Amino acid sequence: MPRLAIPLSVLEAALRLPDFDVEAARQPMHLIPDLRRAAPPPGPAARQAAVLVPVYPAEGGLTTVLIRRAPDPGVHSGQIGFPGGALEPGDGSPVAAALREACEEIGLLPAAVRVLGELAAVYIPPSGFVVTPVLGVLAGRPAFRPNPAEVAALLELPLADLLDDARKREQEMILAGVRCRVPYYDVAGQVVWGATALMLAELEGRLRAVLGQAPGEDEASR
Repeated sequence: MPRLAIPLSVLEAALRLPDFDVEAARQPMHLIPDLRRAAPPPGPAARQAAVLVPVYPAEGGLTTVLIRRAPDPGVHSGQIGFPGGALEPGDGSPVAAALREACEEIGLLPAAVRVLGELAAVYIPPSGFVVTPVLGVLAGRPAFRPNPAEVAALLELPLADLLDDARKREQEMILAGVRCRVPYYDVAGQVVWGATALMLAELEGRLRAVLGQAPGEDEASR
């Protein structure tokens, strides 16, 4: 496992990269076959959503947190992702929606979050949402207050773990009646795939670009 301490300056630089190839960074986490490419593209009336990627200093270095969603009738019941949800009329922007949802779901106070920027939006055909990931930083590890109606568990992920290729694995799933090879990140023994894996892959690629690391290379091998 890489023991690289990722400073905040690297994260900030990663979000400012000019001409970063998002699709190339995400490619290792696409399904095979890629069902998204077979789905109709989102139209101008596509539903908009946002998630917050909260980053804070912790024992393992800069860390983010994901949630396992509580069981519900929706298509994302029980899945792992970042706190977030649909834009509501009063939100005005993906940033406002991400901060509101993170407060409702895990108790993060919007005033405690400094927004660093956004990752590329991800289209999720099963739910019809276009989701914008908003990355924000906190001064320290927050006192999480998960809403039990929406959150079954929290999973903390040191950003350095994204540079550990041993955490990237594959499994087979039947999705929409199609047998697929599904790449995923192993986060605390849990399978993180789909749209959330694409977001993490973009973040990983940006960090590697700033650090000058290729996939398969970590601090110990340099």
